[in-house]
Amino acid sequence: MAIKLKPLADRVVIEPAEAEQKTAGGIIIPDTAKEKPQKGTVVAVGPGKKDEPMTLKVGDTVLYGKYSGTEITLDGTHYLIMKEADVYATLK
Repeated sequence: MAIKLKPLADRVVIEPAEAEQKTAGGIIIPDTAKEKPQKGTVVAVGPGKKDEPMTLKVGDTVLYGKYSGTEITLDGTHYLIMKEADVYATLK
């Protein structure tokens, strides 16, 4: 998926995963009680800094802090822009 957004320096653009719709027991979670997702997919990566190349790549599934990044909406899709250092881990 190509987006019309190119992050600068050590920034990445992440598309957050959908919030859980219901619990493991089958109880439907209302919109007001949904947890903010902390997992998403990298959709764009900046070029990195002079002496610090980027380790993340497009398509990586990552974990990040609950309040990390800046939320933006582009063509109706929600994204987060954050520094690579705000990403805690990648999922394999």
